[in-house]
Amino acid sequence: MPYEVEFTRAADKAFSSLPKKVQDRIDVALDGLEQDPCPAGHKRLQGSTEILFRVRVGDYCIVYQVEEKRLVVVLIRIGHRREVYRNL
Repeated sequence: MPYEVEFTRAADKAFSSLPKKVQDRIDVALDGLEQDPCPAGHKRLQGSTEILFRVRVGDYCIVYQVEEKRLVVVLIRIGHRREVYRNL
């Protein structure tokens, strides 16, 4: 059963500010998250009070949380891998 992808306000704002080529690549990754929220290459983030995962898309990362009961993938942050983990 496919999952639904939801953006937080911060993730939506960050996504819309990215270049169009990067947005297209991230869209492909988001389509994959709808089918499988734990794809090959995903990693669980350490040191957070919440259970967060990340997927790399080139030089960018998608930080997300999976809500199994509602079948929802909540996108927490999207950004360059150098900056996305700050203040998590």
